[in-house]
Amino acid sequence: NPHELSSEILSREQSKAMLKGISPLISPDLLAILARMGHGDELLLADAHFPSETYGKRVLRADGLRIAALLDAILPLLELDQYDDAHLIMMAPVEGDQLDPSVEAAYLAALHTHAPGHKPIVRVERFAFYERAKATFAVVHTGETAKYGNIILKKGVICP
Repeated sequence: NPHELSSEILSREQSKAMLKGISPLISPDLLAILARMGHGDELLLADAHFPSETYGKRVLRADGLRIAALLDAILPLLELDQYDDAHLIMMAPVEGDQLDPSVEAAYLAALHTHAPGHKPIVRVERFAFYERAKATFAVVHTGETAKYGNIILKKGVICP
């Protein structure tokens, strides 16, 4: 059966491309971005509503992926900046809006697992967040639909 043969060939090719210890949620482009980032560079995991193309210098698409799942995949590979108290930044709610506490709780679950010494998440005003986004190394535009789901991660140094 030609379909079975092509599936077998594709399966063999995919297994050659897989890397041990790296989540399949990490695309080759995202892996390259993480490797190219230096100490102090920031990565924005943007929700589906964020104007990524407006503010991002480099924009990667991660449509359909939730930010909590991406955090769980990225944090084993990325050391947070231990010298900066603001190595985790989220947007503060606009006056009159309410935060959904389950969003931050989901992010904290990944953080507690992979970065147990992390500093508290810093919330910044909406337009200050947009300005900060302009300076990020890259923006990963996700399928996250939670309001105020954006988070900026600041890369640190891996200490021996």
